[in-house]
Amino acid sequence: MTSRLEVESAIKQLPEGEVRTLANWIQEYLDEMWDRQIEADLAAGKLNHLIARAEADIAAHNVRDLDEVLNNG
Repeated sequence: MTSRLEVESAIKQLPEGEVRTLANWIQEYLDEMWDRQIEADLAAGKLNHLIARAEADIAAHNVRDLDEVLNNG
């Protein structure tokens, strides 16, 4: 297994375009990891309390339009 320091050293030797391509790949990889974690948490019921809270807020009309939130942010 290559160490992180070896990977960093190798990256520093790459042309800028390849570093940018690698950075994009790493971001996509991290996004996929995040998606898998969310899916696993959802399947395990770890998000049930958040879903229930959101549903209760919706039922109580305790919500705002997303555009309103973004424009006031």
